[in-house]
Amino acid sequence: MAGSPNASMAPVSSLRRAFDSDLWHSFVASGLAMTAAAVAAICLFCALFAGWVAPHDPFDLRSLDLANARLPPLWIEGGQAGHWLGTDDQGRDILSAVIHGARISLAVGLVSVILSVLVGVTLGLVAGYVGGWVDAFIMRVCDVMLSFPAILVALLIDGVGRAIFPEAQGILAFGVLILAISLTGWVQYARTVRGCAMVERHKEYVQAARVIGVSPLRVMRRHVLPNVTGPVLVLATIHVASAILTEATLSFLGVGVPPTSPSLGTLIRVGNDFLFSGEWWITLFPGAMLVLIALSVNLLGDWLRDALNPRLR
Repeated sequence: MAGSPNASMAPVSSLRRAFDSDLWHSFVASGLAMTAAAVAAICLFCALFAGWVAPHDPFDLRSLDLANARLPPLWIEGGQAGHWLGTDDQGRDILSAVIHGARISLAVGLVSVILSVLVGVTLGLVAGYVGGWVDAFIMRVCDVMLSFPAILVALLIDGVGRAIFPEAQGILAFGVLILAISLTGWVQYARTVRGCAMVERHKEYVQAARVIGVSPLRVMRRHVLPNVTGPVLVLATIHVASAILTEATLSFLGVGVPPTSPSLGTLIRVGNDFLFSGEWWITLFPGAMLVLIALSVNLLGDWLRDALNPRLR
């Protein structure tokens, strides 16, 4: 019982230190960063709770009515109160489809970035700390990956995955897409972490840990890794927007998520067929949602990069 007051005070003191940190004061002082964070938080909330936020279930075939197809937005003549942003060619509510599509796009983007961080940081730490032929081999692989456009590599991996699993649906199809995006994004983390690790391994605290017999794995995990988290965090924040755009591009080209679970890219591709026939809302609102998510995340990444740079303080 004696230790319970200290345990209860630990989260409070940690929260107090977070609010007293320079990073928090920099965030509060930046109106652009706060606006971007608010927009990103609203998009994330709507995506996570799409089943409750969306007014309709756009993927429930029983609720679709072809008589309501291609309805314009509410403020245009012919719009209906139940469909604020109109409907598509199948009678699906655009607002509901955008919310559910954003959930798929964010899920694919976040999971692919997490996988890229795990692979890139691990290989970067090994390359920077061990050096020698291990470093040379990993960096040559990075050079090969950087020799091709990211979208081309993603298309190649996605094509190979679909050839191996021709009946890929559901989770398997999402896994192939996430793998395709992840294998094009880990290179940046590996090169960034490798450069930081090469600097850190020559510092006195790392040399002291080596002298007292600390294992290399423990040195990398306990001493080197905490000092490279700043650049990785900035890079991961910006990479989330890039991964979402890559997923949207693949889905727009027809090699992304399954048509039964359309993302924002799929919705834009479907609406593009009706863009010049007057039904502009079918592709405009999914595109606007995609731009809004990518822009807010990029602005947060730019602020975080400046806030964690000691030269700009």
